[in-house]
Parts: sequence; structure tokens; C-alpha cells
Amino acid sequence: MSYKMSYDEDGRLIISGIECACGSQHNEPTQDIYVGSGIIDKTAAYIKKRNYGAHCVLVADNITWDIAGARLSAHLRSAGYAVSECILRRNGRLEPDETAVGEVFLALQPDTDFLVSVGSGSITDTVRVVAARVNLPQVCVGTAPSMDGYTSSICPLTYRGVKIHRPGKCPEIIVCDTDILKTAPMDMVCAGVGDVLGKYIAKADWKIGRIINDEVYCDVCGEIVTDALERLLNNIDEIKARSEKGIRLLTEALLLSGMTIMIIGHTRAVASVEHNIAHYWEMMQMFAGKPAPGHGASVGVSTLLVWPIFKRFANEDLSALDYEAIRKNAPDRAARTVWMKKAYGPAADAIMEENEGDFLSWEEQKRRITRAEARFSEIRRCIDEMPPVSRLEDAMKRLGAPMTPAELGIDTPLLNLSMRCAKDYRTRYTLFKLISECGLEDKYLKDYPIC
Repeated sequence: MSYKMSYDEDGRLIISGIECACGSQHNEPTQDIYVGSGIIDKTAAYIKKRNYGAHCVLVADNITWDIAGARLSAHLRSAGYAVSECILRRNGRLEPDETAVGEVFLALQPDTDFLVSVGSGSITDTVRVVAARVNLPQVCVGTAPSMDGYTSSICPLTYRGVKIHRPGKCPEIIVCDTDILKTAPMDMVCAGVGDVLGKYIAKADWKIGRIINDEVYCDVCGEIVTDALERLLNNIDEIKARSEKGIRLLTEALLLSGMTIMIIGHTRAVASVEHNIAHYWEMMQMFAGKPAPGHGASVGVSTLLVWPIFKRFANEDLSALDYEAIRKNAPDRAARTVWMKKAYGPAADAIMEENEGDFLSWEEQKRRITRAEARFSEIRRCIDEMPPVSRLEDAMKRLGAPMTPAELGIDTPLLNLSMRCAKDYRTRYTLFKLISECGLEDKYLKDYPIC
């Protein structure tokens, strides 16, 4: 397994030489990804290389318009492009929901040749899903090193208050001007770090999915994620200082993580139970009319929450399991449906519809338990590969990042529910699913009682 990362003379980030024996289809990224200082004023030249035409819709919100949108619009106009400006004005934080997507759709004209997104996660995902639906190219100009979605082809969106994922397209041109990214608030920098740190959990869960369900695990994607994590953790002080080096390294870590989605075609390498918890907090706070915590910050905090459970499970003795007791306590379809409605409220029906595979027969549940017992040494090895949690805690402390749910406005009842139902958000296999299927949930989550 191997890959190469390099830059050409124009500052274009190139991933090449992908070699992996996992058996999956691997796609070498063909996007033009630029990282460097002062490069926003080269955007027109980057677009001209792709011959996209002359008419674009430029999408920003009222914050990113001031940061980079107005400057970019003037730059494109001076280069001869016709620019229609779509500014998504909000009193608070922009949500990538049906309203935002609809506004962008309505801004399109018959002669629109391409779209330009100016922002970070919410703007990028909003424009990405529209670009995919109308089959137009997207140019993405990043404004904060806060998430790994610049290079993703999956759109995390909100539809009627429910967090959903829809296929999109990776922007064909991505411009990450470090002079702009350095000006991002520190909480957005911390969010980017938190989003990357969650990859440790995603990687371990993916390997456990391979052991239990014969999922195909891609070694090269695992290596890319590991390299991104190591570069980040080895340069926390530079990132905290928001130096040119630090912001470039954080940006590269986020871009590389996102690239695994393009390479392998799904988000397995970058998101698992830690993201499920983050999405749950965001949904439930929105349903309650409360401010939703930032996604990257939530991922960082949830990573710290689940880490001790992984380490504890490495010492579990599955040979002592009582299969008959597990069978008797296994919820049937009706009981699981009741639980989902309690845990997910208005989102329950949509989540169950998208995750039919989570309604297990006893035969399938028993197969998974038996497989885990027979191959427990491999599961332990996956967990042992994770570094000490103190390494993550030290990095987050040095950054001043939030480290507890309370700092994000998450109260105890919501926290407890999230730890119990995070396994249910997606069919994707996780250690938390295995713990539940083995009848060990109360043992491992006794500190998170549900009222």
C-alpha cells in the first residue's frame, strides 16, 4: 500500500501513486486543489484552465461575503466573468437545509456555467448538492480550516430538522488561501482539529467492521488518515499560533482526510460513532429550539467520550457471555421501534427507513457475537493501535478547545441518551453496536442512565 502527496509549480496539491491490495476500486483525485498564501487572486486563472464558461453563481453567507466573497466577486468580474451573487443572509449560523439549498437553486439562470462557493462546511455542502443535481462544476473557496468536507463527495444536510447524508460531487477546483484561513476564529481552528482527531475512532470501527462483517478495509485510506493525524498532533503549537505552517498543516490534514472519500467512494475512513453523537446533539438541540453546537467541536468532545470505552473493551472476556440471556433480552422490531421513537423523536422514522439493516434477526446477532469471540485478538489489536487518550487531551488543552459536553451546552439527559443511541444512527458497524449486540450496553454505559 502506498500513495504520494506533492505540489506542482502552481501550488496544486496532488495525490498520486495509489497502490493498495484491498480489492476495492480506487480513484486518484482529479480535482485541482490549491493551497498557499495569496492565491485567492489567482482563482480566475485556475478556472480558465478548466474552460468552464463565463457565467457563474457565487454563493456566500453574510459572514463569508465580508471575509472573501466580495473580493472574489470583484476579482472574477475584472477577469471577464459574469457573476450572479447569492448571499444567504442569516441572523445566526447558516444551516445547510432545504431553505438554503432552495435559495441556491433559485439563483441559477439558464446560462449559468458553474457555481462558486465561498465558505466552509455549510456553504460548501449546500452548493455541492445543488451542483450535483444540476450537473454543473463547482469552485470552492475555503474560508476556515474547520472541517474535512472540502474534498468530500458526501453532503451532510438538514432536512426538516433531521440530519441526512446525500450524494454530491467534490468541487472540481478547491482554493485554500492560507492568508484567509489564518483569520478564522480560534473556535473554527479547534473544530478542524476535533474533526481530524475523530478519525482514530473511525479507523478502529472500520477495522472492527472488517472483522465482524467482512467489510473491505482500504489500507491506503487508513494510511492517509493516519499520516494526517500524525502531522496534526506533531504541530499543535504551530496550529495554535495560526502560523502559515500550522494552518497549512491543518488544512492538509483536513483535505487528505476528505480525499479518502473520493478515493474509496464512502466516508468509512472519516466518520463513525463519534460523528453519530455529534449529529445527534445537533439534531436534538435544533428540535428543542436551542443553538446547535459546532460540528467539529462536537466530534472532538465525543471522541474523548468514547475513547475509554474502546480501551476498556480491549480487556473484555467474551467467553463468559450468556447467549440465552442475550437472546431473551434482544429487542424485537416492535421494541426497537419504540426505542427509536423515544431516542430520536421526529427523526426516528426517517432514520429507521434509511437503516433497515439494524433490525437484526437473532441468527444474525448470534453470528456477530460468535465472530467477535472467535476473533477477539484481532479486535484487541485494532484498539491497541489507538494512542493514549492523553495525547489527544494534551493537544486539545493546548488549543483551548472544548473538552466536555457541558462546554457545548449539552445537558446530562441529552448526553446520556446520545451515548445509548449513537449506535442506532446508521447501519455502519461500530464497537458500540458490538457492545450492544453482546448484551453489554448496561455494563459499559452505566454512567449514562436514561430517565
